[in-house]
Amino acid sequence: MFVHGKALNAVSVRQNGRVVCLAERPRGSGGTARIKPAWAGTDELLSKLTNLLIQTPWVYRILKKQAKAVMVRTAASRGIDWSGCAAALEEAGVSKYFAPRTDLVYPAYYTKPFHAYDEGNLCWLAAYEVEPATYAMALRVWPQERELSWRDAQRRLRHCFLDQVTRFMADPGDLRIDRVRFTLDVGCGAGISTRFLAEYLARNIPRDDALRVLGIDPSPYFLAVANLRNEKANALDVQRLPPNVRIEYQQALGESLPLADSVVDLVTLQFVLHELPRDAAESVFRELVRVTRDRGCIAMVDNNPRSPVIQNLPPALFTLMKSTEPHSDDYYTFDVEACLRQIPGIERVQVTACDPRHRAILCRVRKST
Repeated sequence: MFVHGKALNAVSVRQNGRVVCLAERPRGSGGTARIKPAWAGTDELLSKLTNLLIQTPWVYRILKKQAKAVMVRTAASRGIDWSGCAAALEEAGVSKYFAPRTDLVYPAYYTKPFHAYDEGNLCWLAAYEVEPATYAMALRVWPQERELSWRDAQRRLRHCFLDQVTRFMADPGDLRIDRVRFTLDVGCGAGISTRFLAEYLARNIPRDDALRVLGIDPSPYFLAVANLRNEKANALDVQRLPPNVRIEYQQALGESLPLADSVVDLVTLQFVLHELPRDAAESVFRELVRVTRDRGCIAMVDNNPRSPVIQNLPPALFTLMKSTEPHSDDYYTFDVEACLRQIPGIERVQVTACDPRHRAILCRVRKST
């Protein structure tokens, strides 16, 4: 999550008041012939040396601190008040929305240090800082566009992905985007992805039709922020939604969703996959298929291992990034597309470059009647 490097060119235009992203490679996974970066995996010398550094305790402490500092500087350079976000949340009474489940057992992979926090996503500091970190992350996708505001960068990031989802769902045999009435955002964090998903879908459906948007996340700290924003409508990114749109949040694991079979039209997993070991990812995929209706869509967006941006990160940047992402080696060596094709209920898989450093992984669900 924390560190992103130099990006390639991408084109964005405004259509009907929203940012539309036109990626350089609208079809195919995009990028180089090499399937992953040399700094990832267990078979590359560069990766082994990087991991050795990260596993050295005193070096790791420095790397962790510097990784966060990169994001804080990016935020400050574009007018994002990093420390002010935390103060505003405390003043708004975010702790009143803290309602952890007592019966939820966190898997071991989720309790590891993440994103420069020793407690990972299970602490207040991570929750206080997830919004400015997410806003800064989008800015680093297009570093050469110095006039790009953090709001427009975040909107472009989300629309680049969701525009690909719309195109995919327009193919014959799919449930079209304008017919989505129940959508699920798995790994929603503090609700930024959920709000943009709700706003995007609301523009595509009749205003008389109800749209239910459910965000799921294991962290009660992140969900406290999401619920506060939802109730007070005071988010800095998407502030107001039409009255036919209802957002809800629930604490749950992606491997065990609190939903009946075949009830969701569209499922998204936004910038979550790289935080899962592959065995957990496969369990999540099967659970997503279970809750998705026939001809519905499962859509994921995350770092593209084939991206020249990812593959050519300077050593300092990829070392900092790996130090805050414990499952990097697993993610970059995981053939996600092949795994999805073997899962019963997934009929079609498409991988598409949606911006200079990210890919959309799109699946059509088909169930026998």
